[in-house]
Amino acid sequence: MLNTLTRMPADMSSDSRRKLLNAVTDLFLLDADPSEESKDHYGDIALRSLPHLDADGRREYADSVAATGTLPRQVAVTLANDADADVARLVLKLSPVLTDTDLAAIAVSQTQTHLAAIAERARLSEGVTDILVERGDTTVLRTVSGNEGAQFSDHGFDRLLQRGGDDAGVGEALSRRSDLSPQRAQRVLRIVEQISDQSERNEETETLAKQARQQRLEVKLLLSDLRAKTRTLDDVVTMLAEEDRAFHLAQVIATSAEVTNEQALRVLMQRDVSGIAVLARILELGKHSFHAILELRARRLYFKAKDIEDDLKDYEQLDMATAERTMRFLRLKTKLS
Repeated sequence: MLNTLTRMPADMSSDSRRKLLNAVTDLFLLDADPSEESKDHYGDIALRSLPHLDADGRREYADSVAATGTLPRQVAVTLANDADADVARLVLKLSPVLTDTDLAAIAVSQTQTHLAAIAERARLSEGVTDILVERGDTTVLRTVSGNEGAQFSDHGFDRLLQRGGDDAGVGEALSRRSDLSPQRAQRVLRIVEQISDQSERNEETETLAKQARQQRLEVKLLLSDLRAKTRTLDDVVTMLAEEDRAFHLAQVIATSAEVTNEQALRVLMQRDVSGIAVLARILELGKHSFHAILELRARRLYFKAKDIEDDLKDYEQLDMATAERTMRFLRLKTKLS
């Protein structure tokens, strides 16, 4: 069927192509492990269709496949390079298909909005962050500074401090990181202190840094309480979600579900709710806890109240057997990768 569809008429309207692409995408995504031939045919259809879609059509399509691990790489690259940053944003942020080479090429050539989306990825290699701190504006520098999944080379960290060292937002973001070596932490502390001395935000900066340290310690204590069973997972998840602490919430979910922090953060923040719903069901989270997670996602991803209601109803109907099968597949992929 896909082979036949690749020979689509050249005079198809934009709306017809959009409908066709959506229909073929639904079929393609049904196969969790498509053959290379199937991926090639699907990729050909997508690449032929995209140039004929308007911005809304491309954005709708990009959002629907952004986190798909079987998406043909060239399709992901095409979407990520779209001149309309709204089309590229979620693909740049979530796609597991894009390689470091792809991200580096985009970071070198695309707009600051594209760079800001890359800076939000759950994991960033040193090579990519080197480019982000060299080309990025203040928004990009602040975002990558606060991204604990971003790794910095010595050169990249030096350039970050050179380009953003006098910006309070960069200093504050770095001061919250839990992965800084003692040497880097001392350098950041000195910069934060210098900014504080020169700025009316002295008290605010110190408060934010102190708050970040307290929150990191709090997460460690919460995990300890969960192991000791002095707190319930539902209570901890609800508290972190209501406080809008997505990164810390992902840490707790990852530890409890025995997946990586990157996997937990990705499913928590991708638009498709099925991934986080599976993890929540495996952890036997109650309706109230999952509702708190949905509200956090709505704040971050701009979902409507009706979306929350629908997702909550679907969660209540998700049976444990289906969730367990999905988790076994996820853990197998993790071991093989």
